[in-house]
Amino acid sequence: MDKLQNTKEYQIEACVGSYEEANKAERRGADQIELCSALDKDGLTPFTTDIEKCLTELSAPIKVMIRPYEGSFITQAEHLTMMKSEIKRMKEIGIERIVLGLTTAEGTLDIAALSDLRDIAPSMKITVHKAIDTCVDPVVEVAALLKAGGFDSVLTSGGAKTALEGASVIKEMIALASDDIDIISAGNITNANLSIIHDLLGGCYYHGRRIVGQL
Repeated sequence: MDKLQNTKEYQIEACVGSYEEANKAERRGADQIELCSALDKDGLTPFTTDIEKCLTELSAPIKVMIRPYEGSFITQAEHLTMMKSEIKRMKEIGIERIVLGLTTAEGTLDIAALSDLRDIAPSMKITVHKAIDTCVDPVVEVAALLKAGGFDSVLTSGGAKTALEGASVIKEMIALASDDIDIISAGNITNANLSIIHDLLGGCYYHGRRIVGQL
């Protein structure tokens, strides 16, 4: 996510499943859009028509989910190949921000695979999504991403179901990441509880399906 302007206390990122929802979220004040399809399956790569329409008709930055398959986040060779192809396609379309995540069977981020994907698109801003919350220790995984370099942000609920439940871990992640990786708090954050969660976390970035209201 782009660094905060001095005039704003925090930025909000709306998770949407279509161009129509993205348009509504922008009009309601979303600073950034994460575009997916199949949100009932934790988000898959969106449709090309939605991506292109968002790029041409919206002014908010668009982040595109790179997940061309459903199910586990554990790296599979065929899935990695598919993700590489998707990233190359996004470059051709003109996308500058992508969201992805892969883990190992041992419960850590697959840093080798993620770095492989990063190297395909060195000019893109990369968010590691909530796959990190399936890991044994999300704080340790932030340290691994810092060491690897080239990752811009992490979307997390602190390993818990909601941001409120994972608040203590999110705060550790924010402290560790400092200014090197943006920690985007997520997990049942809505327009109704955003101010409460911000008071608790003191973060700079928040994400949610209903963060600007019901879409």
